[in-house]
Amino acid sequence: MKYLVFILFTVLTNAAAQLMLKQGMLSLGPLNFTAETAVVRVFQVIFNPWVFAGLTTFVISMASHLYVLSKVELSFAYPFLSLAYVAVAVFAYFVFHEDLNAWRIGGIAFICVGTVLIAQSGRTTPDARNADEVKISSVTAAAASEASR
Repeated sequence: MKYLVFILFTVLTNAAAQLMLKQGMLSLGPLNFTAETAVVRVFQVIFNPWVFAGLTTFVISMASHLYVLSKVELSFAYPFLSLAYVAVAVFAYFVFHEDLNAWRIGGIAFICVGTVLIAQSGRTTPDARNADEVKISSVTAAAASEASR
């Protein structure tokens, strides 16, 4: 649980990136590619300020996620990314006036409940657990040695 701040940072930057990408694509309008305009259009998309900011934010999110993966089990960390869907759905409702109907709200509730259940099982990676176990066993051995004197 001590890495929860980093996990939530990953989730929020992931959601923020999605919102920026959406804003960028709204500002560009519908994409219509032809053989003659494809390369130019790709550069217009990539270098749109909103899209570029979204892609940059994705890189930050990925760096944070890699840090998290070095500290906790994948089966613990990865499900938290589903919270990005919750954040995106809520912000898209308020910012882009997208539909948030009963089915989506029900799905969001299930995601939240599932994430809470997974959070209750929070553990670090096996390497970190082994290091903790070594520390505990050495402290226990030292205490036993002290008690036998």
